[in-house]
Amino acid sequence: MEDPLLQHYRHALETYIDAKDNTKPARIHEAFAQDAELTFSLATPNIAFPARSVGAEAIAKTLVSDFGERYSHCRTYYLCEATALVARERTIEALPWLVVMREDAAGALRIGHGTYRWTFDANDIAPRVSAFHIHIARMDVIDDPDGARLERLQQGLSYPWLAPAELAARYGALAGDASGAFAFAREFARPVR
Repeated sequence: MEDPLLQHYRHALETYIDAKDNTKPARIHEAFAQDAELTFSLATPNIAFPARSVGAEAIAKTLVSDFGERYSHCRTYYLCEATALVARERTIEALPWLVVMREDAAGALRIGHGTYRWTFDANDIAPRVSAFHIHIARMDVIDDPDGARLERLQQGLSYPWLAPAELAARYGALAGDASGAFAFAREFARPVR
């Protein structure tokens, strides 16, 4: 039988994805403690976020409201199977993610990956996220005026839990396309650790 805390943690992670990808800022309050802290580390100049946001309201503004004004058709994938989620001492370390989204103003596809670190409060009945760190290892900006590349990259992928083998197979096939239009997908076919 699965640990009930892991079920709560998984639900919080899924709530976050729904909030961010579907621009529902109120859902952040379901998953995050009121005094939660968000931090970032960026290994790319292709995207910017404030280094630190404190409080569920500030996190909702940063990750949902402000984000949703700039990006659309967002899909964020956890690069592991839901049943493979592991937590130690109320922390999920280095959970790899992939994001595929559209920057409408630039007519561009945005594809990026990195890792998340989630820390939960000590409430065993309904734990909430107390600290959330997002590491962005790579964020590419690719011309996609009609959104066709975005659609092909998102098509057929399990969401939001995406097994690494499924990602590798799908993006490996796209990267091998004779046209070369998806050669960049090779860089995203494996999770960052």
